[in-house]
Parts: sequence; C-alpha cells; structure tokens
Amino acid sequence: MLTPAPAPVQERPQVRRVTVDEGSAGQRLDNFLLRELKGVPKTHVYRVIRAGEVRVNKGRAHADTRLEIGDEVRVPPVRLPEKAAGPVVPAKEFPVVFEDDHLIAVNKPAGVAVHGGSGVSFGVIEQLRQARPTAKFLELVHRLDKETSGLLLIAKKRSALTALQDQFRERETGKTYAALVIGDWAENKKVIDVALLKFTGSDGERWVRVVENSHDPQADQAKRSISLVRVAQRLKGFSLLDVTIKTGRTHQIRVHLAHAGHPIVGDPKYGDFEANRAMARGALKFDRMFLHAKRLQFTHPASGETLELLAELPQDCADLVKALRP
Repeated sequence: MLTPAPAPVQERPQVRRVTVDEGSAGQRLDNFLLRELKGVPKTHVYRVIRAGEVRVNKGRAHADTRLEIGDEVRVPPVRLPEKAAGPVVPAKEFPVVFEDDHLIAVNKPAGVAVHGGSGVSFGVIEQLRQARPTAKFLELVHRLDKETSGLLLIAKKRSALTALQDQFRERETGKTYAALVIGDWAENKKVIDVALLKFTGSDGERWVRVVENSHDPQADQAKRSISLVRVAQRLKGFSLLDVTIKTGRTHQIRVHLAHAGHPIVGDPKYGDFEANRAMARGALKFDRMFLHAKRLQFTHPASGETLELLAELPQDCADLVKALRP
C-alpha cells in the first residue's frame, strides 16, 4: 500500500532587514516598501507603517520618511494571496546609444511601448529588467509614445533619476524630433505656441486637442505648449521637419503639426487616414508613424558634463525619405 506524500508545507514569511543602498537613498519609505513588497496593495503597506511594524534603524517611521544610505529597514512578513501567473516578459536588450554607471540611452524601435499598462502587458523597461537581472535599479526617466521611435533615457541610480527628471521638468533639456508631414511647410512658420488639453474620448482612449480661444469652457485646464519647427528637407508632396519641443505635453508634436494643417505621415490618431492607407499599401509598404526622437541634450547627473546624443533615422524612414526626394 502506497503512503500518500505529505502536502508541501508553505514557508511562513519572515521579517527582513534591508540596508538602504545608493539606489534607494533619498526615497520615501512608502515608495521603498512598495518596491520591496511587490504586489502588496498600497492600503496594506500604509497600514503596516501606521501600526509600527515597519522600523527604520529600530525606530518607528512615517510614510514620508526619507531614507539615507546605510539605514536599516525592518520589512514585516506579508503573505500575498495566490494569484494567476501574469504574462511572461521576454528578456530583450535594445540598441544602446550611450551607457555608463548612471544611465542608459537606448534607441527605441517604433511599435514598442516604453512600459506595460493600458492594454499592454510589458514594454522596454520590463524587458530590459528581464535582460539584466543583476541590475539593482532601472527606471524610465521620460516616455515616448508607442508609435514613436528614438532616444529613450533609463536611470541606473535613483540619484540619476531625480536629477534627470528635474532637468526635464525645468525644461533644461534639448529634445529634437524628425517628423515627416504631408504638404509643403511654410518657411516662415517657425514657432507653434498653442495650448493643449488632454481628455478621454467616448472610446476610452486618451486624446489631446488644441485650445485657442479663452472663451473655451475648458481653457483654464489647457496648458501652454511650444514647438519650434525647422524644415530639414523639402520632398515630393511632403516636408521633413526638425521639431524641438520647449514643453513636453502628451502628443504635443502630433497635435501641433496636425493643427497647422500638416499631419504626420502614419499618425493613427491625428493623421490623414486615407493618406496613411495609401502609404501603407504603396511600394514601400510604410505603415508606421514617422516621428523619431533624433537628438537629446542634457547635463550628466554626476559629472555635470553636457551630453548631446543622436540617433539616426530608422532604415524604413530613411528609405522613405530617399524615395520622396525630388
């Protein structure tokens, strides 16, 4: 007679004592715990902090306590409910334009989200973390639309993340995009200074519209948005533009150029759908949005050196420009 095997004994969660390293220095205690206790609801994290179960250097602490290098954090045992396994994130490296101990700049392909969410299981940051399992800290400094290709910054240290995000917030970075638009862009139209408003459409999608009139009922919610435009090449029925943004609003370049009467080729939201279809079915089968983050200038978060990074046009974009030359 066979004796049934004993049921596996679940290990009880244990108290952990985590020493704060450089990657977590300056972080709030609640954010630190949310990362250490992945999957634990925020409400539960705040509850254990209020109950005094979390200690910093053996003393009680508050959610907004700022951690310093060398601090010891007592992380209490937390049992998570069993849940279905999520989608498998494939490990992937992306073309590196620049990398050192503080940051990585990659050349993101079009059609790849920068992070998971809103119907997307994973993006660049999740795949990069899978590809670099020993990396202690990898966080997005900024974002690019899924349809946009080009330069994307990722911080390897928290100090680099906060320093770079401050630069982006204070508009101390130079960001230039290559955009192919329909029609002949006027040489004297060099500045677009038009306010933009984000809203959610009836389809549940996030949209952006121009607000030009102070009598618009939502004028007070719109944000001033500035784009500088230079014609890089005049092509047959199209213009290749260099667009430098002075503000980083959602869909800013796409909406500004469409509002000016020159939508971006292949733009699925604000573009000319008939022209996009014709381009996708044409000889070159070009079926992406022609918007590429080509230049990024910023101050290195550690050395203080000014860095200017460049990413050449993807091959499909370069081929299209070549084909459209007079």
